[in-house]
Amino acid sequence: MPGYKCVFVGDKESKKTEMIITYLKGEYPEKYVPSVFENQDVYVELERKTFQLRLWDTGGQNDYDRLRPLSYPNTNVVLICFSIVNQKSFENVKNKWIPEIQHFCPKVPFILVGTELDKRDDQETINELKEKGLSPITYQQGLEMAKEFKAFNYIECSARKQQNLKEVFQEAVRASRNPKYYIQFKKKKEKEEKAKLKQKQKEEQKKKKEEQKKKKEKEKKKQN
Repeated sequence: MPGYKCVFVGDKESKKTEMIITYLKGEYPEKYVPSVFENQDVYVELERKTFQLRLWDTGGQNDYDRLRPLSYPNTNVVLICFSIVNQKSFENVKNKWIPEIQHFCPKVPFILVGTELDKRDDQETINELKEKGLSPITYQQGLEMAKEFKAFNYIECSARKQQNLKEVFQEAVRASRNPKYYIQFKKKKEKEEKAKLKQKQKEEQKKKKEEQKKKKEKEKKKQN
């Protein structure tokens, strides 16, 4: 059975540990959440096959900066996590986590994961952020960040609601098996589709002009 090492990084506020615990235990940890969860093996079903993922959680606090690099050797995929409702954790993706990954794991694919998806539309959370002059991170912001740094993909989830949780770990397997920049191919496909649409619109306009021309010619013949 193929096995892959999957390392999780992100600020403490990224809720990555809660995400891992919920996936493993099937319920959200409402009370105590350790700063780092012990390494665990899980089995992920994908495309009618079973894959083993070795989950390595890491500490996001500055105290762990010297220890964290010990987790990186032989890594197949890195999941960089941030909270959709925590601006600082999102900014640190660019300021701290991507530079660290590029330094220690330059050839390893990474996935950008936005957590706490359920809180993006939560009015109480929105009001709290508004008082600080902030707002939830949008899907487009996360996607643009992922594209800018050539992430394998960008995915959002909610551990509390278990929304897209399974997909996060399946995506980790995909990246481990085929570590190409999926988003770049997706972007290329989008460009091709836009080009096709533009061409179709041009053809329709041309056809419309020809029909109008023929109509005018018929009208002239009738007048004559």
